[in-house]
Amino acid sequence: MASGEDDDPIIQEIDVYLAKSLVDKLYLFQYPVRPSSMTYDDVTHLSAKIKPKQQKVELDMTINTSSPNYCRSKGEQIALNVDGTNYEETNTYSGKMMDKQMFTSIQATTNTSRYAAAVFRKGELHITPLQGILQMRPSFSYLDKADSKHREREAANEGGDSSQDEAEEDVKAVTVRFSRPESEQARQRRIQSYEFLQKKQAEEPWVHLHYHGVTDGRSDHERQYLYCQSMGGSENTELVKTSKEYLAMLMPPLAEEKIVKPVGPSNVLSMAQLRTLPLGDQVKTLMKNVKVMPFANLMGLLASGTDSVAVMRCIQQVALLVQGNWVVKSDVLYPKTSCSPHSGVPAEVLCRGRDFVMWRFTQERSLMRKEVAAIIKLPPEDVKEFLEHMAAPRVNRGWEFLLPHDSLFIRNHPDVVHRQNMLWMGIQSKLEKVFSFSKDDFASKNPPQPEPVHVSGEQRLKAAQERAREQQASMQRDAGARRQGGGVSGGTGNSVRVKEEPVSDGEDESMDTSSSSAVPNGSVNGHPGGPSTSSPSQELRDFVYSTFRKHLVLTLSELKRLFNLHLASLPPGHCLFHSISDRLLQDAILLSHCKQILVPFPAQSTAAADEQKVFAVWETGETFDKHRQVLYEVFMKNYRVRRNVIQNKLTQELGDAVTKTDVDRLLKECCVSVGGMWYLKGTTQSGH
Repeated sequence: MASGEDDDPIIQEIDVYLAKSLVDKLYLFQYPVRPSSMTYDDVTHLSAKIKPKQQKVELDMTINTSSPNYCRSKGEQIALNVDGTNYEETNTYSGKMMDKQMFTSIQATTNTSRYAAAVFRKGELHITPLQGILQMRPSFSYLDKADSKHREREAANEGGDSSQDEAEEDVKAVTVRFSRPESEQARQRRIQSYEFLQKKQAEEPWVHLHYHGVTDGRSDHERQYLYCQSMGGSENTELVKTSKEYLAMLMPPLAEEKIVKPVGPSNVLSMAQLRTLPLGDQVKTLMKNVKVMPFANLMGLLASGTDSVAVMRCIQQVALLVQGNWVVKSDVLYPKTSCSPHSGVPAEVLCRGRDFVMWRFTQERSLMRKEVAAIIKLPPEDVKEFLEHMAAPRVNRGWEFLLPHDSLFIRNHPDVVHRQNMLWMGIQSKLEKVFSFSKDDFASKNPPQPEPVHVSGEQRLKAAQERAREQQASMQRDAGARRQGGGVSGGTGNSVRVKEEPVSDGEDESMDTSSSSAVPNGSVNGHPGGPSTSSPSQELRDFVYSTFRKHLVLTLSELKRLFNLHLASLPPGHCLFHSISDRLLQDAILLSHCKQILVPFPAQSTAAADEQKVFAVWETGETFDKHRQVLYEVFMKNYRVRRNVIQNKLTQELGDAVTKTDVDRLLKECCVSVGGMWYLKGTTQSGH
C-alpha cells in the first residue's frame, strides 16, 4: 500500500463549501443555437419574465438593424405581416421593422440534483446547487400572429358590407340541454389531454423581472452570494458523509424494472412463474398458498439444487415452527392495512388471535373451537378460518393439527428449534398480557395423547416386573447414599438439595482470586472462599465450555439467562441439571479455562451484582489468546476505552506484527461500540 501511495501522491487539498443563499434561485441558461464565442452579454435586454413552477423563461432582446447582415426589406415585411398598417400600442414591433426577437426556454433536464455552479477563490471551492438548467431558443410566435392577421383580413374581405342590407334573421327557438355527470374515466382522460395541460400551464401568472448586465453593480452584489456566507462546519453538514453514503451517492442503486405479470385466477399458482421470483419471494408465495408445510416438502417444491441453508433462512422470515412443521406467520396473511373479509376486524386483532391458535398448537395436538373463541373473543367465522389454516375437524376431538409431528426435523436442526422456542416464549408473554391468561390454565385440560399401542397381557406382566426390580434397586441405592452422607447432613438422614446460595455479606462481591489447585487457572482465579459442597457435573461443564467458546465474554447474568433457555429446550423429565446454584455455575466457569475480568464499573452504574461479574475465555490453545489477554488487562483498568488505546497496547505488548485485521477481529469477538467508545460485551449501560 505504501508503494501505491508514492505512485499517486496528493498534490493539493481543497476545502469545499456549500453556499445556500441562491439555492432556490440559481438557473443555468444555455444558448445552443449560437457558439460560445458569440454571447448575448452586450445585447440590450428589453424585458424578462418567468413562470417559476414551470421553470419557463422569456427574454426580449434587440436586433442590430444597422448590421450589414440584416435585411431591411425582410424586417419591414415581417413587421407588416404581424402588426398590419395601423399603429397600435399593442403592436409587436414599434418601429415598423423587426427590431427585436424573443427567446423562450425549455428544460434541459428535470432532475438537477446532480448539478451545481462552482466558484474557486483563494484555495476554496464554493458550490451552489442549481434550481434549473434552461436552454434558450428563438421563439417564432410572431409567425402565428402574422397568420391570424392574414385570416382576419380574408374574413373581412369575404363578408364585406352585405350584411347591412340584409333583413334581420328570423328568431329561432333554443333548446337547453344539461350535460351528464362526468365519469371518473372521462375525467382522467380529460386531465391527461394536451388541451388540459396547456390550459393549466397558461393559468400560472408571469413574474416580470429586471435584467442587469454582467458589468452592472447589482450583478456584482448578487455574485457574492455564490460564496458560502458562513464558513463554520454547522452549515456544511450535507458534505459530511460516511463511506457507504458517499458510495451510494456515486453509484445509486438501479431501480428494478416492473415486469408485467400475466393475469390469472388469484387461487392458481403457476410454478413456472414462481421459479422466476427471488428465493425469498418463492418461499413466501408458497407458504401463503399452502399455510402449513414440512421443510422437506418445501424443498421438493423449489428448483433442484436450491441451497437448503438459504431456504432455512428465508422460511424463518415468513413462518413459525409448530410441531416440527412450518406455519405461515399471521402478519404475512394479514398485512397492516387489511381487515377480515368476514367481519371487518382490523389486521392487528386478527394477527393476535391467530398467533394464539398457533401457540396452542405448539402445546397440544387438538383444540376445541369454543375454548379458543372464548379467549380471543373474535367472530366465529374468523376463528374457523384460523383453524382451517392449520387443522382439520375430528369427531369428538375438536380440531387436530393437520400434519404429524416432524421429529426428524427437530432432531436434525436443534439450533433452529432453539431459536423458534425463543420466539414462541416472546409471543407467549405478549399473548398472556393481551388475553389475560397463564400457561398453567391449559396445562391439565388436554394433556398430549400418545399414539395408541396394543400390548398383550403377557407383555404387561413383564413390564410390571421390570418396573418393580428397578424401583427396588433405586431404593437400595438411595438408602446407601443416606448412610454414607449422614455426617454431612448433620445426622438428619435427609438428602437436601440446595437451589439458592445462602445470603451473606459477601454475596454481591466479586469472586475471590485466591489460588486453588482444583482449577487450571493457576494463581489468578480460583474457587470462591469456603469449601464447595459439590463439583459441577460433566454435562454442566460441557454446556459452560461450549457457551463460552461461542460468546468468549459473558456476564454471570447473561450466562444464567442462556442456561435457563437451555433448560427450557430440554425434553420434559430431564433432571441432570436439577438444583444448580450460582456458586456451582461459577465453579463450572472457572473449570472451563475462563477468568473473571474485574471491570471497574462507574459509581453511578445501575448494573446488578450478577451483571458486574464478567467472565472471559482465557485460554483456548490458539495464538490469538495473547491478543485477548492483553485486551482483558486493558479492561481491568478501564470501563470503556477508545480503539487507539487498545491498538497501542497490543503493539506495545506483541510488537508490530499486530495488524488491523487482528484488531478488528478482537473487537468483534469481545467488545461492542457505543458512541465511539468500546466496552466489553454485556457491560454497556444500554444493555441493562
